Amino acid sequence: MTSVFLIDSAAPLTADAVVVATVCTDDGVALADGAAGVDAALGGVLLEALRAVEATGKADEAIKIPTLGKSATPLVVAAGLGVAAPDTLEPEAVRRAVGTALRGLQSAKRVAVAIGSGTDPQLVQAIADGALLGGYRFTRYKPSAEPNALRRVDIAVTKPADAGAKAAIRRSRIIIEAVNNTRDLVNTPANHLNPVTFAAYARERGEAAGLRVEVLDERALKRGRFGAILAVGGGSRTPPRLVRLSHTPAGARASVALVGKGITFDSGGLDLKQSGMGDMKSDMAGAAAVIESIIAAARLKLPIAITATVPMAENAVSGSSYRPSDILVMRDGRTVEIDNTDAEGRLILADAILRACEDSPDYLIETATLTGGQVVALGNGTSGVMGTDALRDRVVALGTAAGESLWPMPMPPRLRSVLDSPVADVVNLPKDRSASMLVGATFLKDFVPEGLEWVHVDIAGPAFLHSASGYNGQGGTGVIVRTILASLIDLAAG
Repeated sequence: MTSVFLIDSAAPLTADAVVVATVCTDDGVALADGAAGVDAALGGVLLEALRAVEATGKADEAIKIPTLGKSATPLVVAAGLGVAAPDTLEPEAVRRAVGTALRGLQSAKRVAVAIGSGTDPQLVQAIADGALLGGYRFTRYKPSAEPNALRRVDIAVTKPADAGAKAAIRRSRIIIEAVNNTRDLVNTPANHLNPVTFAAYARERGEAAGLRVEVLDERALKRGRFGAILAVGGGSRTPPRLVRLSHTPAGARASVALVGKGITFDSGGLDLKQSGMGDMKSDMAGAAAVIESIIAAARLKLPIAITATVPMAENAVSGSSYRPSDILVMRDGRTVEIDNTDAEGRLILADAILRACEDSPDYLIETATLTGGQVVALGNGTSGVMGTDALRDRVVALGTAAGESLWPMPMPPRLRSVLDSPVADVVNLPKDRSASMLVGATFLKDFVPEGLEWVHVDIAGPAFLHSASGYNGQGGTGVIVRTILASLIDLAAG
């Protein structure tokens, strides 16, 4: 476990490596605010050394400069912020730069960060976030791998005892632990994480955080008329589950329902996927994010009532798999015609949304790796956000401020007609595949009560990456946890 501390920027730095920031200017690379002390310890030659190795200061650049005995710290890592003035320290750029630097330090046990002057809590949290995100390693199934060496990160500030800065460190530790736990879950293969073991994890972690936990097994799902969850999970040897976790503080100012898609592996069902199936261990990223977010909210003691409703199933192939042309009966009695068994996520989410909305929440936040259309429209770096206009725009603004990339998307009313079925109330996937991200959200909207402020976040691309970038390595990113928590904090404030 990595610990983060505040240290006096006026004191000599002692660590295995020190991270400073650089920027890209018209005159070439320049040192950003906070690097002066490190430069002085090296006799004022740091910028000269960086120019000698052709550093640019561009984003995602991390240049290592050995100090050759001139400093108690043997290595300086210059992390690029991109195009900016030397005294401009945008939190997400700092978060990304620090994360990039930490990803490249495999053996350092103690790292110091000298970025910025003063004691700005927002900057302190960004530095701590970047360090904890960049220091993440997933080696659970690699016994030969060296354990994560990083034990301590020191952030140099002018007032180490500042209460605001200390609170920022605590927030960072709780939030990024939730992100990294989400990464762990997404990276865990389906032979180790299935609906039963996932539900057990949620129960154990939820109860430890003081949440009320309810787990519905297949018998309870039948009694509860969760026809879609049972159908999607019916082809697997491992039966489906529905997990409910509740945070109910006294004097709660509002109530929020969280819903996340928990498909622990998606073969596509009888409409078998033709490619990319190996990534489908990540199809439960929405569920993981929701579970870890409510646990973090409880640890942050947010004065808001939150209930997470999390459907879990494995979409597998067998003689008991649901079929194209099947008609499912949902929890509320509505019927859905199955056009394609690979459009299973919206089915289990619809059942979960129906249950979540029976509690009459003030807001609904739902997230899922729902459609390939999200990747086509927005790529692997930006999540698509749909829902009621006010909450959609609020969540986008809050998530952006928290450092995640989101984009508001429309749901034109004309799209509802493509979901009409001649034999049921609605079809799960139309023959016309255009606007598939928007159509997926439109399907879910059918199951949200009129008048409820709600938002759907499609994280299909950003949830799992094939190449490292910034503070994210390959694999699960833990995306949307920071957005959900920023939204809960804001909604709790009224």
